[in-house]
Amino acid sequence: MIKIIDTYLLKLYTKKLVSVFSICMIIFIIQAFWLYIDELAGKGLDFVTIFKFLTYYSPKLVPLVLPLSVLLASLMTYGALAENYEFAAMKSTGISLQRAMKSLVIFHFFLGVIVYFFSNNIIPLGEIKSYNLRKNIGKLKPALAIREGIFNDLGQMTIKVDKKYGKNDHLLDNIIIHLKTNDNKNRIVIKSENGELKSETTDATLQMVLFNGYRYEEMLAEDAKDKVRHPHAKIHFKEYVMNIDLSQFNNVDLSEENYTSTYRMQKINQLHESIDSLEIGLVNQKKLFSKNFNSANGLNQIIKIDKIDSLKYKLSNFNSLKFLKSDMEWRYSEVIRSAITRVNSNITNLKSKKRSFFIFQKLINLHKTTLYDKYSLVFSCFLLFIIGASLGAIIRKGGLGLPLVLSVIIFLVYHYIGLFSKNAAEDGSIHPILASWMSTIILTPFALILSNSASSDKGFLNINNIFNPFKLFFLRLKINKNNI
Repeated sequence: MIKIIDTYLLKLYTKKLVSVFSICMIIFIIQAFWLYIDELAGKGLDFVTIFKFLTYYSPKLVPLVLPLSVLLASLMTYGALAENYEFAAMKSTGISLQRAMKSLVIFHFFLGVIVYFFSNNIIPLGEIKSYNLRKNIGKLKPALAIREGIFNDLGQMTIKVDKKYGKNDHLLDNIIIHLKTNDNKNRIVIKSENGELKSETTDATLQMVLFNGYRYEEMLAEDAKDKVRHPHAKIHFKEYVMNIDLSQFNNVDLSEENYTSTYRMQKINQLHESIDSLEIGLVNQKKLFSKNFNSANGLNQIIKIDKIDSLKYKLSNFNSLKFLKSDMEWRYSEVIRSAITRVNSNITNLKSKKRSFFIFQKLINLHKTTLYDKYSLVFSCFLLFIIGASLGAIIRKGGLGLPLVLSVIIFLVYHYIGLFSKNAAEDGSIHPILASWMSTIILTPFALILSNSASSDKGFLNINNIFNPFKLFFLRLKINKNNI
């Protein structure tokens, strides 16, 4: 009897889980497609390439979709069982809620093992594939790869524009271009107030017309004396035409993988190695900076004020040597002025190093958060199953009505707690391991309360108690209207 019930619950739940997971995954993939539509559209990509990108991108959606699917599927399953009085029949035969959940608890244990290996192997591989494919797609049309406010690498040139406008974003403002010479050195810089992109879709070149600017070029000097003087050329232009060869950009190997070492692309053992090396590197940088700073600003470098006062007092006794007294006062003021300048310089240096160390520590925290997320995902699915099953047994509602609303609310609470805590962990406000487990820690008491209420038939929230005052209010209005 019990084996039949376990098999029945397992089949019922897995069907709902697969259905909900598939629907949610399709919705999130469509949302990802619209997110990157600007990078995919207008580049002559075939359906296979777009499908590859979405396939490679989809594994990173699993940590977001799976917890929501588990919560909604469990709530729908146990809500439908309670609504159809199947739980009442089980309890009449001595089967408690905990015993009815036993088969699915075991199922989620194996699901957790699968999720662990998936997050450790498939998600990093999908990140490598999708990131590199996205970078390679960006090389197909450099005209579309020019983004505002940042330097865009277009092979033999790097370009930055402050603003793009016009019908097809072909008009540019405040342009800075760095051209690479044959020896891959950056010796040519072009600055222009505005410009225009001109090319046909079938052309093999992109024509860029620059207006009202300057061209700077560092000259290679053969004579040693000329090298010391750093000769360069400066040319002003009202109109400057540049032709960029598109053939080298359109002939791109989309399977090329040049990026394989970011923290999202690493497995657990690789993350451990990266964290150790980064922490050692940060400690060494701090020690080296401390050593250099102390040696450059040691006590032997500072003129003590008491010695200056003593010397000034001795010289003041020689009233006949007034020029020495005035000379000492001048030296005193120069020392103070020099000290102030040096202190301000040291403060600027310390602030700069503080920002540098902060960015370094932030990178370490991102590695740690990614590492701990791989473990917390396993337990979060199990926790959300307990919450969904217990809440479904309490509200006694199946289908996609109330269960869907409650699932979305609970999942948003779970998701945003994790999101805010991870943002806090990036700047070191909390420890990364606490940030990864924050959602689980906060929702665990809620899950225990729901499980206890569902097993004892006390109920956690009576929906009728919420809507009954409104029903009574409208009923009184109707009675009063009829009396009138």
